[in-house]
Amino acid sequence: MTPPDTAQAGIPAYDIDAIRADFPILGRTMHDKPLAFLDSAASAQKPRQVIDAVSGAYETEYANVHRGLYQISEAVTARYEGTRETIREYINAAHTHEIIFTRNATESINLVAYSFGRKFLEEGDEVVITELEHHSNIVPWQMLRDEKGIVLKVAPVSDDGELIMSAFENLLGPKTKLVAAAHMSNVMGTILPVEDIIRRAHAVGAKVLLDGCQSVTHIPVDVQALGCDFYVFSGHKLYGPSGIGVLYGREELLDAMPPFMGGGDMISSVTFEKSTWAKLPHKFEAGTPAIVQAIGLGAAIDYVNGIGLGAIGTHEADLLNYATQKLSSIDGLRIIGTAPNKASVVSFTLEFAHPHDVATIIDRAGVAVRAGHHCAQPLMERMDVPATVRASIGLYNNRSDIDALVAALGDVQELFG
Repeated sequence: MTPPDTAQAGIPAYDIDAIRADFPILGRTMHDKPLAFLDSAASAQKPRQVIDAVSGAYETEYANVHRGLYQISEAVTARYEGTRETIREYINAAHTHEIIFTRNATESINLVAYSFGRKFLEEGDEVVITELEHHSNIVPWQMLRDEKGIVLKVAPVSDDGELIMSAFENLLGPKTKLVAAAHMSNVMGTILPVEDIIRRAHAVGAKVLLDGCQSVTHIPVDVQALGCDFYVFSGHKLYGPSGIGVLYGREELLDAMPPFMGGGDMISSVTFEKSTWAKLPHKFEAGTPAIVQAIGLGAAIDYVNGIGLGAIGTHEADLLNYATQKLSSIDGLRIIGTAPNKASVVSFTLEFAHPHDVATIIDRAGVAVRAGHHCAQPLMERMDVPATVRASIGLYNNRSDIDALVAALGDVQELFG
């Protein structure tokens, strides 16, 4: 992404020192070196505001939600449901009841595969995914294929990591019932042309699920403007707690889908002969939910909104360009994924060292990156690599983190080169 001119865009200066001070873990060392955390695509660190919201909920107003007729239960219910409204605003859903709490994005996709797929898809119907999906947006559809006899089609990507739109469109037809695609690749950072994907999928009558795990942290999302039918993401990548995820679904689709799990809180009435279901969103939220995690996610979104996704995007684009330039100057380093429209992730290989060796060695220099297949083994095969080193940028990173990575790679080069 090309960073806009901050002054012309009217974006206030990005106070990276103040932001970093909000994240207690960034004050620690790793192997007696300053921590350079470059693994936010796996799970982001948490600001003090989120930590305080979580601990405060446990310390002063913890109770179960929706059930207690006493003050602290009513208070925590209001905060829990308030997060639903915070999320609605963040992605501009039309209704708060279109926001379903899950454990994570994986559960959200499985919910759609189970409830939408098993009710509305029949043998011979087609689901289209892309070659850059992570396993969570592959395996649930394979399970559905094996159970229902649907056909799973895969749209290819180019050598630089872009979706080949002509090939994608050729896969669409009257039997296409669902397109499930990442908004942004967790390996290469490629931002997919989701507006085009949705338009072309809807033209053949297919519904569209977008996996927003990576994008929702970096890119403003407007589900109404996009026109997608489902949008999923996890809280822990958005600076919130683990154990909380989100499924957005259009009201009429969620209304038509059967429940995902049965139990308490998702019912309207129960007898030994029959049960009826609660209205949205509770029809899909069986049992005691992740109460405090939801409150923490609300605090995380408030924190991101306080900085502004525009300012965050400008800062991260600058760092991505800086990292790309620095890494490209290293002999034997190959960047995997060079699409013009990408964000916040640089994956690479070194011809003289395996990614696992690289990550282990640079850990000693205080640099935390991910190495492996990144839950995207088919993409590794497409790019003809066994694994990559992935440096992923969050709103708290600075150029010193990139410099630490590049210097540590020099140590690897000295050892193996």
